[in-house]
Amino acid sequence: MKKEIILLNITGQDKPGLTSSLTKILSGYRVNVLDIGQAVIHDQLSLGILFELPPESESSPVLKDLLFKAYELGIQIKFTPISENHYDDWVKQQGKNRYILSLLSRKITGEQLAKVSEIVAGQGLNIDNITRLTGRIALDDKENKDQEKACVQISVRGKPRDEQRMRQQFLDAAREVGADIAFQVDNIFRRNRRLVCFDMDSTLIQTEVIVELAKRAGVGDEVDAITESAMRGEIDFSESFVQRIRLLKGLDESVMKDIAENLPITEGAERLFRTLHQYGFRTAILSGGFTYFGRYLQNKFGIHYVFANELEIKGGKVTGNHLGDIVDGPMKAELLKKIAFKEDIHLEQVIAVGDGANDLPMLNVAGLGIAFHAKPKVKENARHAISTIGLDGILYLMGFRDREIGSH
Repeated sequence: MKKEIILLNITGQDKPGLTSSLTKILSGYRVNVLDIGQAVIHDQLSLGILFELPPESESSPVLKDLLFKAYELGIQIKFTPISENHYDDWVKQQGKNRYILSLLSRKITGEQLAKVSEIVAGQGLNIDNITRLTGRIALDDKENKDQEKACVQISVRGKPRDEQRMRQQFLDAAREVGADIAFQVDNIFRRNRRLVCFDMDSTLIQTEVIVELAKRAGVGDEVDAITESAMRGEIDFSESFVQRIRLLKGLDESVMKDIAENLPITEGAERLFRTLHQYGFRTAILSGGFTYFGRYLQNKFGIHYVFANELEIKGGKVTGNHLGDIVDGPMKAELLKKIAFKEDIHLEQVIAVGDGANDLPMLNVAGLGIAFHAKPKVKENARHAISTIGLDGILYLMGFRDREIGSH
């Protein structure tokens, strides 16, 4: 016997009991609900129900009852018959790849959405769902204007025609429209991250500590020259590190204490750590900076692990030497792996966050690597980037909503 399948679309002012009233009618006709979806935007409801009538029932009575109830409720209702072939084709599509596309910015604009949706359509992908993760934005909230943030999460389905080109398109579009665009596979690992590892300098804090130390020691220009030489590839990180800390010899330990107590904390850091620890995440600092400052941040935020470089201090003075192995890029990646192994966490469940080239090894080994306010070359070589908002933007890439995070 031929199956009768109907798509019911309801729109209008949302009100309590509306869905209950309509589904009660469907219940009376013993229909099978094949799919259902609902969204409310500014108190305007959009509800869709795909249902199959039992063989002994005809569509006319149920449709009349629904129309009458819609009139009583003051809503609009539309019926669309769906053929069995059309339904079967739709069912077959459920095996296609699924992805989550996150659009982050201070404010979401029509230009940003147009650019993203154009790329998605050009790659042959279909948008299934669009959800706002951030809270409602007041039009005249001048007090929090510098801290405002917006994130839209878009669920897409299909297989990109050219994934490498698509990622480049997103990178170019992000620069063009002033937004961050992240594209992730929607799998079990994305929904079960357990460990987040951070670089420290220019990531958790908005400064490079060695620069601050060099200024206090009166050797700022010399340290800058060595840094530039390393960036040109004339010397490697380890050699440049040894040369720079040698110039700090004789610096009083009290200077380090003063710098630590006045570190400029990056926007969103407190909110991020409070949320991560509330939900049981493990956190770590993996830094080419110094343990003295890493431990200060560890005590401030309750971070579980700190691995950085140890400055030798004798008699209250910096000796110009270091203790132990130098933490460079490859070492960061190895430390990330060791922490994950110790915590029995799959690497796909690890997030790594950093801004510099020496962070790329750990960004690329983690399941979710995020270049945070990084230089263009770092962003191009990382899979994801945040450049428009603070560190708490990471939570949106993880799927958190503002109501689950708490206040700013």
